[in-house]
This record gives sequence, structure tokens and C-alpha cells, in this order.
Amino acid sequence: MGKTNKRQVLFATIALVLLVTGGIGGGLYYMFFTHPYQVAETTYLFIDRDDNQDSVMTKIAKEGKPTHTKGLFLLMKRGKYANRIHTGKYAIKPTDTHRTIYQRLSIGNQTPVKLVIGSVSTLQKLARNVSHQLMIDSVEIAQLMFDKKFVDSLSYTPETFPSLFIPNTYEVFWNISAEKFMQRMVREHKAFWNDNRMKKANELGMSPVEVSTLASIVEGETALASDKPIVAGLYINRLRIGMPLQACPTVIFAVGDPTIQRVLFKHLEIDSPYNTYKHKGLPPGPISIPSIQGIDAVLNYSHHNYLFMCAKEDFSGGHYFTASSAQHAANARKYQKAIGEFLARKRAKGN
Repeated sequence: MGKTNKRQVLFATIALVLLVTGGIGGGLYYMFFTHPYQVAETTYLFIDRDDNQDSVMTKIAKEGKPTHTKGLFLLMKRGKYANRIHTGKYAIKPTDTHRTIYQRLSIGNQTPVKLVIGSVSTLQKLARNVSHQLMIDSVEIAQLMFDKKFVDSLSYTPETFPSLFIPNTYEVFWNISAEKFMQRMVREHKAFWNDNRMKKANELGMSPVEVSTLASIVEGETALASDKPIVAGLYINRLRIGMPLQACPTVIFAVGDPTIQRVLFKHLEIDSPYNTYKHKGLPPGPISIPSIQGIDAVLNYSHHNYLFMCAKEDFSGGHYFTASSAQHAANARKYQKAIGEFLARKRAKGN
């Protein structure tokens, strides 16, 4: 073979090697370093306890809409992802590559979620509310909430335990356990009851549990923010002179029927420590989980001499406040008259 032919073969071989190498390099770049996720903005992937590698890939395909998945599959296979799947909420960004997604999933680099703890009426509702926002099942949370040993370990009783929870928005991981959720609530409770709030509670002669208990009653009486400090002051006045609170929301709680709209004499006869018509002082614990606004309404109560209140006859949700039993009786007559007229109109429409 002549020198010219040898040179041509050498050049051809080099060109072929470069072509193959370039092709392989281009293929690897395409699989691992391009941006295959067809999302206009960050979306999220939720990996649950029963997920496996195949179901994770299915969720990625659904949420991220990648143009190809071979690179991610190879990374998972090489890294034995199937043996170390991390639960949680994970971001999928428009700028992500398969490499960045794999790194995020393989080390459990989650995105926190916003957990909203609401001012709800029962611990059961709270458990359901939390489970709808997190991976925890409501049964797991409820088991701790109603486990006497667990409740005792936190220095609460079954009656006072609702006061642990402070309604707010918290940033947590979606896969937080029931135990860690409770630990977080303990920390948030301590942070909420700072020196300023504790000082005000001490001036009232109340513990945080007692403040929360009174706040739950106040919120049962009125939804109006402007009335809450006034109602709180009224009940504090009753407590100080040894007068029964005579709070209808506590009686409804004692009866166990939240659908009751009017407390009747038969309801007042119930034998329960929550019946504040029969028993002086605060009931054993909160009748709901009060809001921050309700708690602060107690701590910053209005100073006045009111002992009585009656709903206004215009059904606005507002109340008449007075220190006079005679004036209270007159206010009550106006309200009863309005109720009677309302029911008469309702019956007439029904006929």
C-alpha cells in the first residue's frame, strides 16, 4: 500500500473515531445535560411510602412531561435508586436536567410545604386537616393525640391538650412523621408564649392553658374581632367576682351537639364540668382550638364593668353589653321578639 493510501486510511480512521466519539458525546449530553422537562414553571412531585422506582418514574412523566427519560433511568439504575427511595415533596423546574433531578431525589433534597393549622372545633378535625396537607395518615396523628401516656409526657391532660396547638402557617417537610409533627407543635407553642404573652397571662393570674380555654369560649360567643376583647373582659369580670360564666358555647360542648342553635333550659340541666351555668370558674380545658386573635383578645382584654351581654336583634353578630341586669333583661326581650318574628315569617313562607 502506498504512502498516499496509508495516509487516507489513517485520516479516515481518525475521522471515524471522532465521529463515533462525537456521536457518543452528543448522545450522553442529550441524555444527561439537556433540559427535557416541559413545564412553564416549577411543579412538584410527591413521593409516598408505597412508591417504587417505576411509580416514581410514572409520576415524573406526569408532572414534568419530559421529552425523554432514558438518561434518568440509567442514573437510577447505576445509583441503585430503587433501594433508597426518599419520600417527600420534590421540585421539578424548567431548567432541570435528568442529572439535577436524580441528585435531588437520591439525597432527599425536598421542598418544604406550607402547613396551615386552623382554628377548628375538635382534635379529630385537626388530625384530618393535617393529614390532608401532609403524608401522615389522620389515624397516626389521632393515635398520639388520644394516647394518655403521650399526652401526659407533654404535661397535658386529655382536656387541656387542645391548647398545645397554635393556629398558624408553618413550613414543614411533607413526609414529616406524626411524632416529629408533635415535637414541632411543642416548639411552636413555646415560641408563641414568649415573655410578653407570659407577662400578660401572669397579670391575669392565668396559665397559657387557662387563657386558651377562655379564648375558646370567647370565640364561641362571637366572630367579630371588635367584640372579642370586650367579651373577654366581661368573662374576666365574672371570674373575679365569683359569678358563673354562664357561657352557652360551653353548654353546647357539654351536650356534644354542635348543631344546637339555641340553648334551652333542658340543656342547662346537663351534669358536666363544662356546664358553666352549674359550675363556677373555667371548664377543664378549651372547647375548641382558639385562634391567635382569640388568645390575644384575652391577653389584651377590654377593661370595663360589663357583666352581661345579649345578641343584637338585627342578627349582625354584634352584642349589647351592660353592667345592669335590668338593662340586660330589656335587651334580651328585644332579641327574643326578633327571634319570634323571624320564626313566624319562616313558618308563613313554609305554608
